[in-house]
Amino acid sequence: MKPLLLTVALAAALATPVAGARTLGSLEFTPCELAQPGTGATTRAECAVLEVPENPAEPQGRKLSLKVGLVAARAAEPQPDPVLFIAGGPGQSATESYPSIAGGFARLREKRHVLFIDQRGTGGSHRLACDFPDELAEAAASTEVQVQMARDCLASLDADLAMYTTSVAVTDLEALRQALGAPKLNVYGGSYGTRVAQEYARQFPDGVRSLVLDGVVPPELALGSEHSVNLEAALKALLARCAQQPACAEAFGKPYDTLYALRDRVRAAPEAVAARDPRTHAAREMRLDETAVAAIARLFAYTPETASLLPLLLQEANAGRPQSLVQQAALVYDSLVGQINHGMQLSVICAEDAPRLEAREQDANLILGNAIVGVTLNQCSVWPKGPVSEGFREPLRTDIPTLLLSGEFDPVTPPRYGEQVLASLGKARHLVGKGQGHILLGRGCTPKLAASFVDTLDPAGLDAGCLDVLDAPPFFTTYNGAEP
Repeated sequence: MKPLLLTVALAAALATPVAGARTLGSLEFTPCELAQPGTGATTRAECAVLEVPENPAEPQGRKLSLKVGLVAARAAEPQPDPVLFIAGGPGQSATESYPSIAGGFARLREKRHVLFIDQRGTGGSHRLACDFPDELAEAAASTEVQVQMARDCLASLDADLAMYTTSVAVTDLEALRQALGAPKLNVYGGSYGTRVAQEYARQFPDGVRSLVLDGVVPPELALGSEHSVNLEAALKALLARCAQQPACAEAFGKPYDTLYALRDRVRAAPEAVAARDPRTHAAREMRLDETAVAAIARLFAYTPETASLLPLLLQEANAGRPQSLVQQAALVYDSLVGQINHGMQLSVICAEDAPRLEAREQDANLILGNAIVGVTLNQCSVWPKGPVSEGFREPLRTDIPTLLLSGEFDPVTPPRYGEQVLASLGKARHLVGKGQGHILLGRGCTPKLAASFVDTLDPAGLDAGCLDVLDAPPFFTTYNGAEP
């Protein structure tokens, strides 16, 4: 082929649109599959790449390629203001966590595109992941082990780690909005994502049409400072329900007392347990210790379905049959490690929270104790500290229409946090799901309420009576389920 014809043919090929591609603003989205870590499940979506400077103050410097996802509206002519999903953690990838909450966005998608972006340092956006040594999961992990893990993580990452704080990350959200053609955004944040959403609304209020804050984190809160007392309150309330269910009370007595009896026993004498690996089914020696008990108590309290297993698991372990408890503890620990990009998490927490953290004597003997505070302070002692914007730790004061969502038994962001944030908002409403845990969007009629709110921007006018049917499920009395 002659050079001129070759040039024309190449130009024509480059001009041919990719099959199934969609252009929004300057971004080209092409079909992709979003995988959910730890499962074989995938969700169909469309993906694009947004390029931003690693350091916003140096626009000509090093660039980051951020992964952007889109799940299209079902409407032939979508509303011009899309929904933006912000994941939690800190350290979760939005593209990896969206599949698990996709059902909560079903009604929103009837009229609007749902967009999400892997926050810098997560997923497909210059992931800052670290290996966790096995000994870090043990109750006896020393300060030296914890600090060395942070040092090893630090040495393995190619990044300016000071540039991965919330204050910097929200500039990427604005860059995404501008790349889309500067539409107003309906911003949904879950858990730590509510911190990001509030900071975005503070720095770029003109870009936000509405806010949905689910599992609310007050800006004034130092993450980790109240994890122990919040879990304790949730466990007391959750496990007290056993007395109201005759079959549970007969089978397990007082599960809250059993929890502490088991914790005290294995704190004094950790036990080696022969069991099958919950993923591979290979024979494996596991460890029943204080960390395993705390992991089960904390992470199973997140959802009402897993919380319904707690009395049974605790009773069985305390009676000398700990296999199910240690297997579940290993499963949830491995899953959590796989979801959280620990380098990004440290960049956020070490800059924003660690300076205000301290171990509290009154928390020392609680189930979670001061473990999270201790590990955080140890690892942050060697981690770079990035910028925190002015006013970052002050309440968000705005008239942007806002819907706040909480679960009654949320062990990490209790309903009182929603009330605290509500107090400084001008046009907002706080809904609490009875018997529910962390993240409400996918529960009951909440998807319908969220969609109605985004349509009308009238939180006070929502008819939330449909939430009254929500409640926690009964406790399992055997591994087959609850008593009929």
